[in-house]
Amino acid sequence: MAKLTVKDVDLKGKKVLVRVDFNVPLKDGVITNDNRITAALPTIKYIIEQGGRAILFSHLGRVKEEADKAGKSLAPVAADLAAKLGQEVAFPGVTRGAELEAAIDALEDGQVLLVENTRFEDVDGKKESKNDPELGQYWASLGDGIFVNDAFGTAHRAHASNVGISANVEKAVAGFLLENEIAYIQEAVDNPVRPFIAILGGSKVSDKIGVIENLLEKADKVLIGGGMTYTFYKAQGIEIGNSLVEEDKLDIAKELLEKSNGKLILPVDSKEANAFAGYDVVRDTEGEAVSEGFLGLDIGPKSIAKFDEELTGAKTVVWNGPMGVFENPDFQAGTIGVMDAIVKQPGVKSIIGGGDSAAAAINLGRADKFSWISTGGGASMELLEGKVLPGLAALTEK
Repeated sequence: MAKLTVKDVDLKGKKVLVRVDFNVPLKDGVITNDNRITAALPTIKYIIEQGGRAILFSHLGRVKEEADKAGKSLAPVAADLAAKLGQEVAFPGVTRGAELEAAIDALEDGQVLLVENTRFEDVDGKKESKNDPELGQYWASLGDGIFVNDAFGTAHRAHASNVGISANVEKAVAGFLLENEIAYIQEAVDNPVRPFIAILGGSKVSDKIGVIENLLEKADKVLIGGGMTYTFYKAQGIEIGNSLVEEDKLDIAKELLEKSNGKLILPVDSKEANAFAGYDVVRDTEGEAVSEGFLGLDIGPKSIAKFDEELTGAKTVVWNGPMGVFENPDFQAGTIGVMDAIVKQPGVKSIIGGGDSAAAAINLGRADKFSWISTGGGASMELLEGKVLPGLAALTEK
């Protein structure tokens, strides 16, 4: 990566501003999944071990008006982080002002402070989300000229807490998590060990048009699953019953198939049900066509076998999007089958592009079998699409 990293700067005695991604799920004030906090620990620990004073910024959820602040404080995160670090984490509970400044000034080398939810600044004019210049300057002024961006999950957005701070410091560098995300995803796409196979699932073709187009140029094969299968089916005149379809994307689906030169590979059967919920019939289709009155909710056993065959010998695999409604045990066989087909390839570099795919791997007990699981669904999608991420572009060149 041609950007400076946290190892390229002197941290001792410095107030180091750090953008982390602590956008964790909360239920009744309790964190239900702390993976993002754990993922940020290596960078935070490195900063404080080097004698830096870590000042952390993160958003949590969406905040548009005062009422949205309820249940969105980072206080539970501060407590969880303190337990993980084995030391106190200062939490003044504000995003600006004398109280925050005093708490930062009181920090000693090796100590940590967490600023309140950056999205609280969105209540009055979306200052955070619209990268308000004054807010970026103010937050930058709280440190000693060093900003570490370790929040890959927001790297595809130009916010005050990443791009805004970067523009107002001497050095803006990548943390370990951001560095690894770029190394695994971007390098896998741009410089893959071949055969390179991409697998795309999820519900909508519209969400992945750019990704499919980019990967058709770079991958050896692109396997398609999930709900968007049926838009591709209908574009070819295949019966899809009541399956999900984007009528306004049929022409695009047809164009993608025509220009793929056989690289775009679709399922050959489905697991169909007579309703999305409250169904009483679940069965495998004979071929591609879905029965009248039924809808496809997962790829079928023949497709699992076909995808297993297509993946044989793969050395680089990037996967984004489940093969079916994996949250329901009746429709998770396709996602499990594809996961197992990926990880059994000898020496494969296997990457999950965040979002529902990451949740599937974690929930279905296969997370530790992959080379890398991205922490950012939207950001990983834009990398797969070949886009430049604002949060990354704003970092200081080596």
